[in-house]
Amino acid sequence: MCDEEVVIIGAGICGLATALALHRKGIKSIIMERSESLRNNTGAAIGIRPNGWRALDQLGVADILRHTAILLQRERVVSLDGGRQQEISLNHCVGETRCLRRKDLIDTLYAALPPATVKFGCQLESIKLDPQTNNPILRFIDGTSIITKVVIGCDGGKSIVADFLNLKPIKMFPRYAIRGLTNYPHGHPFGHEFTRFRKDDMLLGRIPIDNNLIYWFFSQPNIPKDEGIWKNNEVIRQYTIEWLSNCPQEIQEMAKNADINSLSFTDLRYRAPWDLLIGNFSRGTVTVAGDAMHIMGPFLGQGGSAALEDAVVLARNMATTGLNHREIGVAFNEFVRERRMRVVRLSLQAYLIGMLLDSSRLKKTLWIILLKLLFPNQESHMDYDCGGL
Repeated sequence: MCDEEVVIIGAGICGLATALALHRKGIKSIIMERSESLRNNTGAAIGIRPNGWRALDQLGVADILRHTAILLQRERVVSLDGGRQQEISLNHCVGETRCLRRKDLIDTLYAALPPATVKFGCQLESIKLDPQTNNPILRFIDGTSIITKVVIGCDGGKSIVADFLNLKPIKMFPRYAIRGLTNYPHGHPFGHEFTRFRKDDMLLGRIPIDNNLIYWFFSQPNIPKDEGIWKNNEVIRQYTIEWLSNCPQEIQEMAKNADINSLSFTDLRYRAPWDLLIGNFSRGTVTVAGDAMHIMGPFLGQGGSAALEDAVVLARNMATTGLNHREIGVAFNEFVRERRMRVVRLSLQAYLIGMLLDSSRLKKTLWIILLKLLFPNQESHMDYDCGGL
């Protein structure tokens, strides 16, 4: 059994960002990652809203990442059923919206950390508290254990740390998503525009990353029963081509020419907004952040940005204390207090939009009324500033 003072579980976006935020504040941490290498080849890409860029600025990596992605200037919503279109300018936003390759974001965060911050091949099995010191003891599936002062669970929607905190189980939207990247060697014709297409109950999004690379996602209800086949990327490609066969030619070509290694099939999971409102997100010197805390549907494009905000707020609160049990508990309670209503509102808005896609006409009317009542300015979620480190 070896000792580490601050242990982060999971080297995804939130785990790496949290370690970097702590590093900027002079707090050493170590990340335990279950994979044998950095998971920078999953998820294809991620949209970062203005609030996420404010967090990246605080982490000191925003300028590096700005060079990897173009600035998006507008959003356009297109109905493929009736031809209706709605255009939303992004130029009025205080800040910037860009789409990053997930690999670029992960690699940049990782490169900014001190060497050997991440330990690979460490899959957490369980957590318990030492009966004498109340410090967390982490047990891994290889039989090794670590006793530590602080545990931060950034281990995603299937979080062992969240289970330790007795958080309610996550829920599933009645739909799935396929994501991918398509490269246009001679340049794509889509400009700096994020376009969302609707056809019946199908939703498709297309976002330029740079002048050649496009990130796209495709979502349908009714998850196919044989989920085992979705580990085969050629099956994913053929399924997508089939479902998009009645779409405009440019969309069909985008699917046909996708980078097969970038394709992924995922169900859409969320932690219910009402569970976020009452959940206990810290216990002593153990807490959660990112998807482990507030996994949400992708309908606002805020999951990644919210995780970056978590990292900044958590490190800021930890830096005001020592590493004794009482002070860390106070810091974690303050972190949860700061973040709770922010993530409740994000999750609720994403939940209502998600339910709007797969409901009867009567329920759709209800969801629309609630959205307009609770979120009269549906773009205001981008105005949030998590503050400085």
